Amino acid sequence: MSEVLAPTLTAKDFATDQEVRWCPGCGDYSILAQVQRIMPGLGIPKENIVFISGIGCSSRFPYYMNTYGMHSIHGRATAIASGLKAARPELSVWIVSGDGDSLSIGGNHTIHLLRRNFDVNLLVFNNQIYGLTKGQYSPTSEENKITKSTPFGSIDHPFNPAALALGADASFVARTMDRDPKHMQAMLLRANGHRGASFLEIYQNCNIFNDGAFEIFTEKSTKPLETLFLEQGKPLVFGAEGNKGLRLDGFKPQVVTIGEGYSADDLWIHDEQDIYKAQILTRIFDDPTIEGHLPRPFGVFYETDRPCYEEMMALQLEDAIARKAPDLNALLRGKETWTVA
Repeated sequence: MSEVLAPTLTAKDFATDQEVRWCPGCGDYSILAQVQRIMPGLGIPKENIVFISGIGCSSRFPYYMNTYGMHSIHGRATAIASGLKAARPELSVWIVSGDGDSLSIGGNHTIHLLRRNFDVNLLVFNNQIYGLTKGQYSPTSEENKITKSTPFGSIDHPFNPAALALGADASFVARTMDRDPKHMQAMLLRANGHRGASFLEIYQNCNIFNDGAFEIFTEKSTKPLETLFLEQGKPLVFGAEGNKGLRLDGFKPQVVTIGEGYSADDLWIHDEQDIYKAQILTRIFDDPTIEGHLPRPFGVFYETDRPCYEEMMALQLEDAIARKAPDLNALLRGKETWTVA
């Protein structure tokens, strides 16, 4: 008998017949396109892929992916995805969330997903605003941000999503942007290839309520000096001519010019397994309007290998079954009992 080969899939095979309903010019269109482009290369049957979202503009995502999916409730996509992965560990589970959905009402669920290290991919669309509810400030909005809910300017100190993920002991932390499709595809593939909880922050432009929030990192005229793309084992170099670099002065990053007292050998070499330097990189979060600021890093900050929750849970269950478990009454009573006269 001849072997039946699985059909070769394309990006179109992952698109649905649903009308994509985002505002014209929204960065979500680019993210959707890149996700659909990388899917065929994963070699995973569509029926084994699941997209779970919460509430927000980004949360329409499951309607537009020709896979299994669920549009769940506000802030709880991570909790629902955890349950699914625990029950069906063979599935490829993707979580789509916004900065408000995952870092405000769903903040606790996000950090516990990361520390538990379920083997899922969390895509956080960060536009520094609430888009679906029409322009209120979000947990990542900058200080003094004037919005409909902060007419005199926000006094909140914003979250730094990548630093937050590292603080929650995420085993994979990376950042990309909607207007750099090739880099986004590379980061999506890296996230998928990681065994454990992958946290990928995506700078996404909301052209209606927060247009241009990341323009300095995406425009051709400013991007070379304002962005630093991290590559494993390579020096931290940036600039239109590649003549700028970062070195460490103790624990403090310093911008230097190659050829002016420094060579490429003097620069900071990126190591994705170095948790201490990863924390320094995530903290390069300066206001781009301040003179002498550092470029914003993009790429993989940190990756490490540690056991996944669903695997440890399965081993624990196997062990419990192999041993003679106590009866239910004994379990309910526990080891501490008292006799009341």
